[in-house]
Amino acid sequence: MRPPAPPILLALLLALPAVGSDLEARAAALARVGGASSPSFSPDGSRLAFVSDLSGVPQAWTIPVQGGFPERVTPFEDPVVKVRWSPAGALLAFSVAPGGAASEQVWVSRPDGTGLRLLTDGGRETNRLDGFTRDASRLRLASSGRNAAAIDAYLLDPLTREASARYAASRASRFADVSCDGRFALLSRASRSGSDDLLLVDLESGAELLLTPLEHPASAREATFSPDSRTVWLSTDAGRDLLAFARIRLAANGAPGPIEVVAARDDAELSAFAVDGAGLTAVLVWNVAGRSELSFVDLVTLRSRPGPSLPAETATDPVFSPDGARLAVVLSGPATPADVWLLERARGTFRQLTRSPHAGVDSQSLVRPTLVRLSGRDGLPIPARLYRPRGASGPGPLVLSLHGGPEASGLHAFPADVQALVAEGISVLAPDVRGSSGFGRRFASLDDGPRRRDAVEDVSACLDWAVSSGLADPKRVGVLGVSGGGYLAMAVLAASPDRFAAAATLAGFADLPSFLRGTEPWLAEASKAEYGDLETDALLLATLSPARRLDAVTTPTLVLHGANDTICPVEGAERLVRSLDRRGVPTRWVVFPDEGHGFRKTSSRVRATVEVVRWFATYLAGPT
Repeated sequence: MRPPAPPILLALLLALPAVGSDLEARAAALARVGGASSPSFSPDGSRLAFVSDLSGVPQAWTIPVQGGFPERVTPFEDPVVKVRWSPAGALLAFSVAPGGAASEQVWVSRPDGTGLRLLTDGGRETNRLDGFTRDASRLRLASSGRNAAAIDAYLLDPLTREASARYAASRASRFADVSCDGRFALLSRASRSGSDDLLLVDLESGAELLLTPLEHPASAREATFSPDSRTVWLSTDAGRDLLAFARIRLAANGAPGPIEVVAARDDAELSAFAVDGAGLTAVLVWNVAGRSELSFVDLVTLRSRPGPSLPAETATDPVFSPDGARLAVVLSGPATPADVWLLERARGTFRQLTRSPHAGVDSQSLVRPTLVRLSGRDGLPIPARLYRPRGASGPGPLVLSLHGGPEASGLHAFPADVQALVAEGISVLAPDVRGSSGFGRRFASLDDGPRRRDAVEDVSACLDWAVSSGLADPKRVGVLGVSGGGYLAMAVLAASPDRFAAAATLAGFADLPSFLRGTEPWLAEASKAEYGDLETDALLLATLSPARRLDAVTTPTLVLHGANDTICPVEGAERLVRSLDRRGVPTRWVVFPDEGHGFRKTSSRVRATVEVVRWFATYLAGPT
């Protein structure tokens, strides 16, 4: 199952550095802070399945909802990504990432871990697990097995492995839901504009009906049927900039009515929602300037009411218990590990169910960021989070931390690297430059194609602000980028090489044409709206590639990468290191042989965090 590391990379692997100094011990302790995700209730609501790295590698576990000791379900050395409990109770389904790669495979077992079976083909194709149909007879899956440049939605019988209702897509697609009677499905399909269309599919006849015939690009992100299949509840930005909660009512013959916005906010975007099993209540998770807020909607009266205050900053993965009495949600924050919490709806109180380990880390000593709003050089507001060491005053070392995506957000479940840098006296500024998600469709599109230069300018504007505000010593500034943020870090480095004393990229890339040729074909197809087309935009892609403009760069650069990364292939990072090395630039090249795009294993997180913190502590140190 695990793709081998290329031989040339094995020769470059570095020995794991000994962790002996105070710096390394502090960084390692923070990196070992665990997390939990993907909650899923048993049919009787007495237990909950979840994914946790309690064992050092993310695996599926179950735990009584009243609390108690968790029981491990999966026996893999590879990380589990998602788990879903069958509504019939007999099976758990989970997706597994071989070697941490994108070629996830789907397995099932009994809730006690016995009867383990592989359902997908076990090849190099990408597989995605959404969940069981409501009658538990089939799984909603998606796969690139037919065409590497697309992801097809289909249904699979978990007992016989018989596939049905395969939708051959030209891009990415998924079945968001299947009606209670099993006749209709909601198909989410990526379009050429980068938006997501929503279709009603008759699973008996194969007929398709577009539910979102919009004149302008708009997305229908998540969608679900009401129990009687007469209403579709969805998250959409149709007719607006920010995602909102809406409905589409269906006539007896399936004909759709218009999209009706049910709940919307001018100051927040809908980031997730869930509907209870009775179809009477929806919980909405709002992204309010980087913090989550809950609200509840009565689906009969359509009246909304605010939910209780959250014990942490960020909420994800909301799911109701089968009887609707409880809501499970993953809560996390800059100083709070990701864990599953239960909202007892009758009392309106939260109770922590999972407890991720944080040995040696005093949560009271961790720094919570200040939300600041900067201005790009064209005046566009840029939200950012500033982490300042306790007691810091005046200009000092500072690292700009750039998130991946690029259509993602700087929110982190628990940013171990950031907290470890702050513990060493280094401030961190984490901006959401244009192109980030969570701030509306317009903001997310402002870095598309040739406008990507403007995102690079945003990073420079953030540095201008940090220096002019008296936070950053201009001679002690670093830049750290992850995935697409790695590209952005190298782009700003190539544009302003004399402004940075150190740089680091994790799972990043520096050459757009090479990235698009080497990445997963389905991702290259989906990235055309974001970056450009290899065939028609070759000159633009080359111009936007920092790898073509490294002649003036002298900044010491740390490059960390997973050998099994097929999203940002490791060969691109290797070429970057060779290019810098030929120019005499100080570099450190660390390859993780059992990781893909990002570092899922605790041991990998520890090594990566120690490397990053030691790198910046060395090159951003002040006069002795």
